Amino acid sequence: MSTALLTDLTIFILALLIGIEVIGKVPATLHTPLMSATNAIHGIVLVGAVLIGVTAHNAVGYVIAFIAAFFAAANVVGGYVVTGRMLKMFRRKSSQAQGQVPEQVGAQPELAAANGHKGLKGLVSRMNRTGS
Repeated sequence: MSTALLTDLTIFILALLIGIEVIGKVPATLHTPLMSATNAIHGIVLVGAVLIGVTAHNAVGYVIAFIAAFFAAANVVGGYVVTGRMLKMFRRKSSQAQGQVPEQVGAQPELAAANGHKGLKGLVSRMNRTGS
């Protein structure tokens, strides 16, 4: 085994151990925001996989580049799916879901905003959404 390969393997194993230690210390409530924030890191991994593929001169290099690109792309797509689901949880519900009768909303559209507030607060929030 060459010295360069031994050095690279040592760095890889140390990075694995540090990553496991860091992720293990994150509370469960922060895992989803942490996953959505790491999309940039997975994008960098995808660029690295492409660079491996460009500089490869044998079949082993091509296979490693393909596997790295596949897993990096899966991480990027999965991160965006998780982020989309997380953001969907914080969307406001429609006025019907909040218990308002549709006739009440239609009778005074200037006073009933889609977020459920009536009166001046509803009017201001509606004007902010339409840009008027």
